[in-house]
Amino acid sequence: MKVLVIFLSIWLVACSGVSKPQPNASVTRAEQSLIIISIDGLRHDYLTLHHAPMLAELAAAGVHVEALEPVFPSKTFPNHYSLVTGLHPEKHGIVDNSMYDPLTKRQFSMRMSDQVADGFWWQGEPIWVTAELQGVKAATYFFPGSEAEIKGTRPSYWFPYVHETPNRQRTEQVLAWLAMPLAERPRVITLYFSDVDSAGHNFGPKSTQVREALAAVDAEVRFLFETLRARDQLSQVNILVSSDHGMAEVDQRKYIIADELFDASLAQNVRFSREIISIFPKTGEEARVYEQIAQRMNAEQMRLYRKTDLPARFHHQQHERIAPIMLLAEQPWIFVRKSLLPNLKADPSFLQARGSHGYDNTEQDMQGMLIAYGPAFQQQTRVARLSMVDIYNVMAAVIGVTAAQNDGDKAALPLMLAQD
Repeated sequence: MKVLVIFLSIWLVACSGVSKPQPNASVTRAEQSLIIISIDGLRHDYLTLHHAPMLAELAAAGVHVEALEPVFPSKTFPNHYSLVTGLHPEKHGIVDNSMYDPLTKRQFSMRMSDQVADGFWWQGEPIWVTAELQGVKAATYFFPGSEAEIKGTRPSYWFPYVHETPNRQRTEQVLAWLAMPLAERPRVITLYFSDVDSAGHNFGPKSTQVREALAAVDAEVRFLFETLRARDQLSQVNILVSSDHGMAEVDQRKYIIADELFDASLAQNVRFSREIISIFPKTGEEARVYEQIAQRMNAEQMRLYRKTDLPARFHHQQHERIAPIMLLAEQPWIFVRKSLLPNLKADPSFLQARGSHGYDNTEQDMQGMLIAYGPAFQQQTRVARLSMVDIYNVMAAVIGVTAAQNDGDKAALPLMLAQD
């Protein structure tokens, strides 16, 4: 893991409305809670590209990881679950937002609520399960995996995902949990906001709509922070703000017609997205499908991989849900299905900028960010880069539990955590 740590000068915080976190000797680590705030699609450069004063203040006062590298694929479900398990998708089983399990012939989509809530799909051990198994209460207000029973365990408090739930309702519930008596209070809490990702997909990462969405989420973080300050609870709370991936601007006229690359009748299952196509060929047809694509593809627009030939840096070979053949679009190209092309072109927004993620996870536009603030974290610290899988160990250390086996680099711990 290559990282660069830069300690900021004091004037950055002096100019901020957020003071340095002040440890309270009367508050033990066992009394501190950790709030994990996910801002879906929060790209690494949004603090400068857009206006998010509260997040900027927390970043200046605490730890700012300037590039949080997503796991491959740079999609929402795989990365959220890698964040809280410290595992690559090939180990935790959530290998994409849409999956096929060839052993059981079952299918999964992030929009299939019954499958999302089925523990069959979720392997590994998320931080809320780690906590509960060690006697620490956890609460989740939306997070991929939090609706399923994993290792026979659920968070003490949780909600099934309802997209329309107002952000203020989510924030107020977190504050209500933190107002509980210590014996009932959860010490791991997740809070999820989707607005920035949605605006990025629909209008592109540089759009006014993303700026407005980020400002609205930033206001929720300020409401949370100021309420905790008014309650004199800041010494009891650690805040970790993370994104799952970045966002690339795409021109929808740069499309690849997926159906024309191979004969779909030769496959038992195909998972399509704008950035990735996963193909499970019928028995004996893998070589034929591969050759069809190799002859028809444009190498400047996409990459073709056999599962066994995927780059080792992807950590994406060891699970049966990873398809034998994968196509990866080159940024900013997108895959489309021929049947959907007329509707795409007829859409009045066809010519406007849009946003996508799911590309090679090392691409600059795919990088997210992470901000950590509170008595458990370093102050006025910048870290150039960490991996998504590095953060689970940090979470476990903050709440004082033993981490499950994971892929994270423990070198992240001294970079982020205050010295006791």
